[in-house]
Amino acid sequence: MTLWTATEAAAATGGQVFSDWRAGGVSIDTRSLAAGDLFVALTAARDGHDFVAQALKNGAAAALVSRIPDGVAPDRLLLVGDVQTGLEALGRAARARTRARVVGVTGSVGKTSSKEMLRTVLGAQGRVHAAEKSYNNHWGVPLTLARMPADVDFAVIEIGMNHPGEIAPLSRLARPHVALITIVAPAHLAAFDGLDGIAREKAAIFDGLEPGGTAVVNGDLPVTPILLDAARAKGARIITFGEAPHNHHRATDVTICDTTTVVQGRAWRSPLLYKVAVPGRHYAVNGLGVLAVAHALGCDRALSAAALGRWHPGEGRGLREKLYLDPVETQNSLELIDDAYNANPASLGASLEVLAGAHPRNDVGRHKRGRRIAYIGDMKELGADEIALHRALADLPAMDKIDIVHCVGPLMRELWRALPELKRGHWTATSDAMAQRVRHDLDAGDVVLVKGSLSMRLARVVDAIRRMGVSPAGGNG
Repeated sequence: MTLWTATEAAAATGGQVFSDWRAGGVSIDTRSLAAGDLFVALTAARDGHDFVAQALKNGAAAALVSRIPDGVAPDRLLLVGDVQTGLEALGRAARARTRARVVGVTGSVGKTSSKEMLRTVLGAQGRVHAAEKSYNNHWGVPLTLARMPADVDFAVIEIGMNHPGEIAPLSRLARPHVALITIVAPAHLAAFDGLDGIAREKAAIFDGLEPGGTAVVNGDLPVTPILLDAARAKGARIITFGEAPHNHHRATDVTICDTTTVVQGRAWRSPLLYKVAVPGRHYAVNGLGVLAVAHALGCDRALSAAALGRWHPGEGRGLREKLYLDPVETQNSLELIDDAYNANPASLGASLEVLAGAHPRNDVGRHKRGRRIAYIGDMKELGADEIALHRALADLPAMDKIDIVHCVGPLMRELWRALPELKRGHWTATSDAMAQRVRHDLDAGDVVLVKGSLSMRLARVVDAIRRMGVSPAGGNG
């Protein structure tokens, strides 16, 4: 498949080409580049121009550059004034030529899982384009758009932010027909004037809505009025979702089971029954928002609900897995909840609620009684209230059912000190130090949650726990 010809890419970017080439994809990383990709030499931690020669050697069709690197012939280059601007131009051109109905997704919690739910739900009723990873920033959104084939039916674009003023230009680039806001919660508070400021920034996703577009908004938030005012100001059709009776799409009964969540609800006058294959009220509510998006796009409601039940969270985002500790005695296992990709007070509270509802197994390990154990790391970018927000975790109702809490990082030391002594596990400054202890801390029958901000590298704790597992005898490994 040809995604970009040299002529099309030059016309889109206003750049200069020196030969005729065809690219089947767009890449910013030589490590994941596929043969035939257009390599984009972005300047971030390192200058992508330093890797152009390697990209071409690895089979790139061409490279998008702002200067000709030493030793590289110009025949397979697309020369532009600025690489970031060129990537944005490619994204804009791809958006203009597609027939797809476009969904924009933002929120403090649940952006990526909702994007993946939408990939599954919309994929049951057409061809879907969405980023494989959480590409939601100033280069991730245009990259996702630049990779979009013209003939897909739906596109799902995740849009994030760290500072004020980031969402509106990305939304204008994506031009969504439907914009979903999952939740607004304390996150990146260091850059904003409280929760209202975060809400106004999230609501900027409506700035890019296509005329006649739909705003799908969580209707249960303290800042919902801010979101609704912003949607009305853009002339959007509005669909609210949540658990309160006033919502257009509402969950009337949420049953959290050990491995699934079953939801009964209403969509206007129509009854709803659906499940998500992971426990957690937050997944159930975001799933309701996803079904509202699908409805706004004209999708069949029954097919959408059935497809939602086939979605599973990915690594680092609530994935649950059983780890066998003995190749023969397969009852000697523990359950891992890998939610290590990121954390803020809302998402951590939701994850602790999932752990509190889990069912450890007794009489299979050294301790005879299975335990609920949490490894949690610092929540970043919370501003002046960061210490209080970490201490407050000790008072969450879910903590009553959690047996041991291990804490990583200087801020989580505040929680560690606030916990009752019987719940207080280890505190370490780093994830590497904590990872060295897990083999001695865990036992068969335990259910273990791992969660923290990405920079805390709690994935290293997850990896250490996974290394405890063995393949059961007769298994495939």
